[in-house]
Amino acid sequence: METLPNLQPSDRLLDDPIDPIAPGEPGFLLDRLAGEEEEAQRILLPPAVTPLPPSLLQAGTPEAAYGAFQRGHYLTALDLALPLAEEGEVSAQTLVAELFAEGFAVPRDMEQAAFWYGQAAAGGDPVAQFKYALMLLSGRHAERDVERGRALMQAAADQGNPIAQFNYGQILVERTPGERGLMDALPYFEKAAEQGIADAQYALSQIYLNAVDISEANRDSARQWLLRAARAGYDTAQLDLAIWLVDGIGGESDYEAGFRWMQRAAVRGNVIAQNRLAHLYIEAIGTRPDPVEAGKWYVLSRRAGLNDPVLQDFFRGLTDEEQRQAIEAANSFRR
Repeated sequence: METLPNLQPSDRLLDDPIDPIAPGEPGFLLDRLAGEEEEAQRILLPPAVTPLPPSLLQAGTPEAAYGAFQRGHYLTALDLALPLAEEGEVSAQTLVAELFAEGFAVPRDMEQAAFWYGQAAAGGDPVAQFKYALMLLSGRHAERDVERGRALMQAAADQGNPIAQFNYGQILVERTPGERGLMDALPYFEKAAEQGIADAQYALSQIYLNAVDISEANRDSARQWLLRAARAGYDTAQLDLAIWLVDGIGGESDYEAGFRWMQRAAVRGNVIAQNRLAHLYIEAIGTRPDPVEAGKWYVLSRRAGLNDPVLQDFFRGLTDEEQRQAIEAANSFRR
């Protein structure tokens, strides 16, 4: 078997296959959080419905319409909400838009949904402002209007909509690349993170760790925000948390915990985590050495397109039986 180079954990784990974008550079958060698609495709989508408290009152009130909606009586909800929406009742307009957008009780009609979202957004409803902003930014189902879309996203964010807060933070980062854009976005990321948006928690961890103008207290909390995002199931956060734990970033090293988080991200299908998990098995970092498991995760990451010459040499050095077992384990893997 060919001898592997004696790599230190930080050398191996922190060298990304893709050149990293430094904090403050254009695309720092946008690239890591949501790729490099068009603006509308970078936006985090909300749950399909944001219901109001269920209180069935007399017919002809928004509460009655929402009560029917929450109980699955969508046609009744539409019958109750539509007259109110036509009279200018904002919450009823949002409900009608939801029914058309989701195809509840009526055929799905995004043009109708856009019309009613637009009406409710003009009336100040934060859910409608957020959803109509998505349409304006993407140009889907409404004429593209980036400035108005951004203004509505900010309005929804300022009214406390957590997903709008996260997305408006991303808009600010894109609008003003560098440290200033990060600082402009920071209050919105903080508010969204506090309300449980994992993407915002991840963004907060990166800013707190890397930005220059950050208090020591906030910098010390970076790993805790990353942990919260990882616990929410965000596999990129799980990958980063594993690296931080192994390499002692944002706190002391904990190899075993780092291994567990790397394993969790790998099982969720994160290709970089699969690659690095193979290295952890080879070097016995946080676990016992296991050439078959290392080979399995190498095969999975290689099939996904991640080429690693070190792992390739390692796999070639395995016995025929170990290679067979690793390939069979990879073939049996199910996310």
